[in-house]
Amino acid sequence: MKLIIAILPDADSDNVSHALTDAGFRITRIASTGGFLRRGNTTFLAGVEDEQVDPALKLIRESCSSPVEPGHHRGTVFVVNVNRYIHF
Repeated sequence: MKLIIAILPDADSDNVSHALTDAGFRITRIASTGGFLRRGNTTFLAGVEDEQVDPALKLIRESCSSPVEPGHHRGTVFVVNVNRYIHF
């Protein structure tokens, strides 16, 4: 199992949220702030099985708009191993 942590601009949050949930991914969406200019971001958390990582990343990539300024990124994504998962 993996944990996907995607930190994306607020402008892309609705598109990404709808794309992931429409595809059956369960996500947690958190408002966050950071970066050089302290712009608003949305952080998505999604626990997925190993074989679901690539399809989830593809949806995230396709749902993000192009960077406004050349040389900037659309977002940052971490994929982290999950050693233990407990559902209450």
